[in-house]
Amino acid sequence: MEDDAVVIDAPDLVMRVDGLRLQRGTRAILDGVSIDVGRGEMIAVMGPSGSGKTTILRAIAGLERFQAGSISVDGVALRGGGAASDTLRALRRKVGMVFQFHCLFEHLTALDNVCLAPVHAYRVPAADAKRRAMELLAAFGVEHRAGALPRHLSGGEAQRVAIARALAVDPPVLLMDEPTASLDPERRAELGMLLNELRRQGRTLLIATHDDDFAREFARRIVRLRDGVIVPDAQSA
Repeated sequence: MEDDAVVIDAPDLVMRVDGLRLQRGTRAILDGVSIDVGRGEMIAVMGPSGSGKTTILRAIAGLERFQAGSISVDGVALRGGGAASDTLRALRRKVGMVFQFHCLFEHLTALDNVCLAPVHAYRVPAADAKRRAMELLAAFGVEHRAGALPRHLSGGEAQRVAIARALAVDPPVLLMDEPTASLDPERRAELGMLLNELRRQGRTLLIATHDDDFAREFARRIVRLRDGVIVPDAQSA
């Protein structure tokens, strides 16, 4: 198989999705989607249920195989038809994903959830992984919950632990699926401020959401999907 790694020319362009096509059976889930994302941008991907919002995140994270097009993230590229395992491994150091329902491992403490990928996937020494994990948990205000199992965390605490886990290998891109779905207005505003701080630190965020108010308050740009294609944002100025 050919080497899938490429270097992106534009220094401020951290991610490029180009002509992405993904089908399940005869149904086109994504039909020629193209998005350029600059470093430090926060972009909201919006659209009705079934429009392809979550699917595009999963494709970028290397969790969904697509048939045509390409995805490049910070110098690592996937092309339609699949990728070598070492390319997927490299991609997953560039992209962290926070799932809608957090998907923490229920038998592991918050700290162990955050340490899991660095230690077992990337062979980071356990002491270094633990130190990094505690720094992340502290940054998100949940260091006091480091020894708690997921079932003992509130929804907001579980979400912050999931964000810490996604950032444990310091990826430049963070993907989030419906992050405000179970948050009350106060927690929603706290999340927006937290994500803005990550963006100010140079992190790039791509967020799939139904929450139009959240997107307009915190995202720098809105991309709307309908039936697997990008459509104009009718509410843009």
